[in-house]
Amino acid sequence: MNIKELEDKRIAVLLSGGVDSSVVLYELVRQGLQPDCFYIHIGPDEDEEWDCSSEEDVEMATAVAHKYGCKLEVIDCHQEYWNQVTAYTINKVREGFTPNPDVMCNRLIKFGAFDEKRGHDYDLIATGHYAMTEIDEEGRKWLCTSPDPVKDQTDFLAQIYDWQLRKALFPIGHYMKDEVRAIAEREHLVNAKRKDSQGICFLGKINYNDYIRRFLGENPGDVIELETGRKIGEHKGLWFHTIGQRKGLGFGEGPWFVIKKDVPQNILYVSHGYDPQDAYKQDFLIHDFHSLTLPLHTLFNGQTTKNVTFKIRHTPEYHPAVLEKVDEGKYMVHSAHPIHGVAPGQFCVVYDEKHHRCFGSGEIASSVE
Repeated sequence: MNIKELEDKRIAVLLSGGVDSSVVLYELVRQGLQPDCFYIHIGPDEDEEWDCSSEEDVEMATAVAHKYGCKLEVIDCHQEYWNQVTAYTINKVREGFTPNPDVMCNRLIKFGAFDEKRGHDYDLIATGHYAMTEIDEEGRKWLCTSPDPVKDQTDFLAQIYDWQLRKALFPIGHYMKDEVRAIAEREHLVNAKRKDSQGICFLGKINYNDYIRRFLGENPGDVIELETGRKIGEHKGLWFHTIGQRKGLGFGEGPWFVIKKDVPQNILYVSHGYDPQDAYKQDFLIHDFHSLTLPLHTLFNGQTTKNVTFKIRHTPEYHPAVLEKVDEGKYMVHSAHPIHGVAPGQFCVVYDEKHHRCFGSGEIASSVE
């Protein structure tokens, strides 16, 4: 949207305390707009022993809002996060899958619970995501990739609803990360040199395994070398590991790589080699496909297959593939190259051939069914 289109819009800015969302506010204010600012609280309860950075985040967000003469309101979405996103995460890991809480946080909290509480009063919700949007000749809004392949966050947005996409505004999506940093330093923002947050959106300094252990405890089982069948140790619970994992395993004679999990037998299979054939997949099924803008099957133009690109984790690489419709919401991904670490439960995010427009995402199935 250009400035003329924004002038009559009511805009809410989600400030996280980080540099990206702070530059979002700067970008809007410098164009003569006066948005309202909100900080979404989704951290642990105040009596939790976990070390959370939310207090510092609020201080940073408050300082930036004050700098530009905007009010900041803290919106408590704590209960909604734990009831919805945590439930999704725990259910998936209990079943042996690899969930992505940040993907669901965008759908259920930042563009979901917030909209129910305050966002419904606004035409647009601006965030610091590295993503872009464009309007086609039919007036439809598409989610598009950022020019910064390392920071692009369309994969985290590929499960939002169409109505949420229509309200989404990404004012820094056309920038490279170093350009955003440069703007923050030039404008003397208080958090200009603050490090980017890592890991799950609310955890701060909380260890992910401690988060899982809190809800599921431990469930020890055998760790077996895939090639030999030799027991090399014990794991504390399959939910602490994911397919393709190669760090933090803690077994002797390493390095080891997680190849597969046998959930019914509670066995973790590992390999010395990072490149055993069983660690790769070239064809895999995705189900419950969530389309953005248009139903995915309508883009096939009457054909049974479609050339696309995809990614299964937050990396700069987009993989070419042929997508084949199997059933309603189910598609086979025929990758042009074998892909390492394809884990059931992960989201496979699908783009056009030039990885420009994001079509949506589906969950990787545990088998080809």
